[in-house]
Amino acid sequence: MLTKSKRMMRPHGFLNLRVIFALMIREINTTYGRSVAGYLWAFLEPIGAITLLSVVFSAAFQSPALGNSFSLFYATGYLPFMFYLAVTSNIALSIRFNKPLLFYPRVTYLDSIFARLFLTVFTHIVVFSVIICGILVLEDTRSEIQIEYIYSAFSMSAAIGFGIGTFNCFLFEISPGWKQVWSILTRPMFILSCIFFTVESVPDPFRTLLLYNPLVHIVSEMRKGFYPYYDGVYISHMYVYFLSLGLAVLGLFFLKRHNRNLLEL
Repeated sequence: MLTKSKRMMRPHGFLNLRVIFALMIREINTTYGRSVAGYLWAFLEPIGAITLLSVVFSAAFQSPALGNSFSLFYATGYLPFMFYLAVTSNIALSIRFNKPLLFYPRVTYLDSIFARLFLTVFTHIVVFSVIICGILVLEDTRSEIQIEYIYSAFSMSAAIGFGIGTFNCFLFEISPGWKQVWSILTRPMFILSCIFFTVESVPDPFRTLLLYNPLVHIVSEMRKGFYPYYDGVYISHMYVYFLSLGLAVLGLFFLKRHNRNLLEL
């Protein structure tokens, strides 16, 4: 008979979709509650932020850096940025959030990670679709949607969010203070991710430094999906995916190696 610690460690060779689905339902009830207000907040928060940015910058400038719609320009920067933040933070806290359930033999840290990843991706795609459709209906944006670039931007954002989130999932557990340090380090990213401007408008050497930020590539890719004349010449898919892969491999390696200790912290 397996001891308690061995049951916690018992792996399975594939993701248990039933367990993942159950964890997603638990996450929905915990995060959004059972009232409509909980779900509405997922839409109202980004709508409020985009509206505020549009009002403030439309008062200062005659037109945005791309196109004629301030709302669309800031939505194509703000929404992928928030998607990345949500994926990163939700995955990073997946063990802490579901730690009591990880003592059951059929629930592993991978189930917890992928449950939060799938739910975050689904939620933010719905929010993105509703907000963008609302902007396109209410405003004459004169944009031409190219769906392949939109999918690509979501894929890149999910990849880097998964990589950083998985690595932070390990770091958050072994060093509780890292969560506060990471929060401080990520605050400047809101300004440095080209939400308010395009990377092409930044002169060297600052442009070269900005390109080390994977979110600059993601936001630029998203904008290619709405502005056909925007070539996004500095976008590097390989950089984003290789960085994501490296961080994910490191994170999963350390989680697998130390998962018994992490559950006992």
